[in-house]
Amino acid sequence: MTTLVVVIVATLSAYHLSTLARLSMKETASRGELLNQAIFQRAREVVPTAKDPYAALQQDGGIRSLLDSSVGYSLNVTYAAITNKDGLAVAHSFASEEGKPLPEQEDLEGVVDRNPIALLRAVYSDRTYEVRQPLLLGDQPFCTIRIGISTLVVKNELRTAFHLALQSVLVALIMSTIVAMLLAQWMLRPIHVIQSGLTRLGRGELDVRLDLPEAEFKDLGSSFAAVSAQLSESRAKSLTQNTDFESVVDNLEDAVALFSPDGSPMFCNPAMNSVLPDFASNEAVRALVERTLASRQPQGPTTVQRSVRLQPEDPAARPESGELMLITHPIDDGRGKFVGAMLVARNLGFMTQMHSTLNYSRKLAALGRLMAGVAHEVKNPLNAMTIHLELLKGKLSRALQPVASDLRPPASDAQKHVDIIGKEIQRLDQVLNGFLRFARPDELKLQPTVIANVVSDVVTTVGPEAERMRVNVKVECPADLPPVNADPAMLRQALLNLALNACQAMPDGGSLRIVCRAASRGRVEVDVEDTGVGIPPEHLEKIFDLYFTTKERGSGIGLSMVYRIVQLHDAEVEVESTPGRGTRFRLVFPRA
Repeated sequence: MTTLVVVIVATLSAYHLSTLARLSMKETASRGELLNQAIFQRAREVVPTAKDPYAALQQDGGIRSLLDSSVGYSLNVTYAAITNKDGLAVAHSFASEEGKPLPEQEDLEGVVDRNPIALLRAVYSDRTYEVRQPLLLGDQPFCTIRIGISTLVVKNELRTAFHLALQSVLVALIMSTIVAMLLAQWMLRPIHVIQSGLTRLGRGELDVRLDLPEAEFKDLGSSFAAVSAQLSESRAKSLTQNTDFESVVDNLEDAVALFSPDGSPMFCNPAMNSVLPDFASNEAVRALVERTLASRQPQGPTTVQRSVRLQPEDPAARPESGELMLITHPIDDGRGKFVGAMLVARNLGFMTQMHSTLNYSRKLAALGRLMAGVAHEVKNPLNAMTIHLELLKGKLSRALQPVASDLRPPASDAQKHVDIIGKEIQRLDQVLNGFLRFARPDELKLQPTVIANVVSDVVTTVGPEAERMRVNVKVECPADLPPVNADPAMLRQALLNLALNACQAMPDGGSLRIVCRAASRGRVEVDVEDTGVGIPPEHLEKIFDLYFTTKERGSGIGLSMVYRIVQLHDAEVEVESTPGRGTRFRLVFPRA
């Protein structure tokens, strides 16, 4: 608890420091930009009418006043200057620096947009940064306004905030330690009593009772006594339940046989008789059993050919291999006495298929997580691109506004290209959002669901679209239909996607029919049938693929989400379509 409290307080403090640093740097940059604009506006009035622009900038009283007062304008401003194309100071807040080269510093605007660690490193570097604005004469730049910015004040603010954060962490550490010690003293004594009782129960003592004087633990002591009594009864009953053991072994998928200490077979389940009826005389089996009886250690695995090759009646049944894997284990009774050996024979074909299926499932799951992570990471730069694109739009709009003189910031006619980029970024963001919804659906909340109510909600929602498309909606869903085991919200989304697709498939009007009925094997069927244009045969195998669509403005996500929802519900989906006559989707859900 102490560690958790300290980590939370330290994390929040670090977040506060990084946020404070960013806000302070943005405020400093804004002050520098404001001073820059004031000098820029004055220069626009002086330069166009001057014979010597450089002399005018140097001798103008307004510019000189702005430069001289710049250092007192903000504690972060260290100098203000106007330099020519060669970097020489034409006018400077310190007159002694005029005519001298002014070294160029890093642009402050790029520093503000850095990540928190890089931003803090820049603040503590004690460097000077600049806010720059070019001056144009006609369409050519001839001077640059440069405002020097120091991070010393920001660093002092962060140092004060860091001391406060450190004090908060120390206070949290002390308080959480005291509370943890008090809780430990109160909790540990009952836990020691419980541990002692469990130790006695593990040694085989029955009817163990706990002495827990605290009122809060009385119920726990009663429950422990009840469990101890149940274990005592279970041990007595287990002596008479050998028939239940044999029933369990009979239904095992693996073939099992038991041998006595002298090597004679005592028991085998039906699976052993099916795959290896001559196990008692098989040379490989006898060798394994004899080594186990002699060493009392597990032996194997080894492989043998099956004596009987069964042909499954169902072609879809699990594969039968001609090889069996044999393993033997020693068997002890409850008191540690050696009582024999157990032989286990497993179908290698079935095991190979299971391993392949598991490996394939793991790869698919890993690929899904990877793709979802990639999509999530792509959204971050998309958001940043959108923000900076909006800023660029604003700058372009200001640049395109008419001004009184030829001295103005650079303007561009690239507005239409910026609009196209914005639309493409928005479309890509929509595609990523759809992929994330497909890759990471909401948590499944299965419950008994009356499907008639869900269908009624879907019809109400799709009604305006159907009326606009001149589609007649017919519903045949009895109210007494057995409830299905489903998530109501996901089921509604799947049926709504199918209904909307059906309406869009009937541009000239038609009929949409939703039918619900009870089916065999404890299932419920829902048919969504339309009289639209149908689906070409070559597209039927692709309609559930993510992003596959034949619509001009389709996203290709709707039917993929339907298929994903069906999978999550352990349900089935079937499609029948005839081009020119219509399509029918059938969803089959298990009953609740």
